[in-house]
Amino acid sequence: MNLKPIWIYLENGIFLEAESFGYNGTKIGEIVFNTSMSGYQEIISDPSYAGQFVIFTMPEIGIVGTNDHDMESKTIYASGMFVRNYNSNVSNFRSTATLSNLLNTHKSLGICSIDTRYLTKMVRDNGPQMMIASTEISDKNILKNLLKKSPHIEEVNYIKKVSTKKSYTHTSAAWDESKLIYKVAKPYLGKKIVAIDFGIKRNILNELSEVGLEVEVVPYNFNVDELISRYINKEIHGVFLSNGPGNPLILQDELKKLKKLIEIKIPIFAICLGHQLLSIAHNHLTYKLKFGQHGGNHPVKNSKTNIVEVTAQNHNYNVPNSIASIAKITHLNLFDNTIEGLDYINKPIFSVQHHPEASPGPHDSKYIFKEFANRL
Repeated sequence: MNLKPIWIYLENGIFLEAESFGYNGTKIGEIVFNTSMSGYQEIISDPSYAGQFVIFTMPEIGIVGTNDHDMESKTIYASGMFVRNYNSNVSNFRSTATLSNLLNTHKSLGICSIDTRYLTKMVRDNGPQMMIASTEISDKNILKNLLKKSPHIEEVNYIKKVSTKKSYTHTSAAWDESKLIYKVAKPYLGKKIVAIDFGIKRNILNELSEVGLEVEVVPYNFNVDELISRYINKEIHGVFLSNGPGNPLILQDELKKLKKLIEIKIPIFAICLGHQLLSIAHNHLTYKLKFGQHGGNHPVKNSKTNIVEVTAQNHNYNVPNSIASIAKITHLNLFDNTIEGLDYINKPIFSVQHHPEASPGPHDSKYIFKEFANRL
């Protein structure tokens, strides 16, 4: 395929030229790196990456192509992706389009022929930073000024963009490897939950359905009083708080609603952003990690079983150690000893920072979905 030049300017002043294999245009976002060896389509279609450029440390990307089944959401919310070598020669019987075609369809940049080890080390040593990339503008000063005028990712409420606009019932369960389709959701526990969509991944919903729950998905701006009424009238049995993009500290309206849910002691399970919001709602404020945790190979110790689970991760923010005063720490990250799981004392609430559904990644932590179902 014919690659076009693309120019990149980072807020630390670095100016680079590379090649483009995706959408032609100009995008701004925060640069992070992901250490997963596979699953590039699932990663870039995860709404939690909204407003970010993802550096892939796996050097060869593109060989398995893309398909509709591997999308974690309806579109790609990531600003773009960096790869060392892009391969347009697809070798996968499930593929229906190249990665380049997918990026073009969803207006996301693809950047290749660049030293991704250099970029990854830069983020590792200096932390994530804002950047701009363009196939249209080659002038360093123009790119610098455009970046300077743009809002920082920590100031943007991305969940308004990525959340569903209306409620719906989720109708699929886990992937059937023998038939290469998603199973049809068949609730058998007689328990219904409401999943609050802050940027939810499809495979999280699939796993909730797989354990026998009826799953209704509602937007981020849900009516909290109506939800409480439904719980009191036993129309629903619990609430799930999803993953999602951005800085949790700016989500003040959402936090007010969560505090109401906490007060009535409705059973709650949360992943990633939801996990962080629960901590903030209990007045233990999150902080930003130096370079975040993004990948499919992070060891997490289960404090209850002493078993080390290899997990999938995607977060820039973390809950503080002070949360241990009101919640039991159930999981710890063995890379940096940050908190990965909590069980709130005297409350029917628990949460994890990592992604038990993986997609991509190992399945060591899938039991957590069954634990939620058993608690309802």
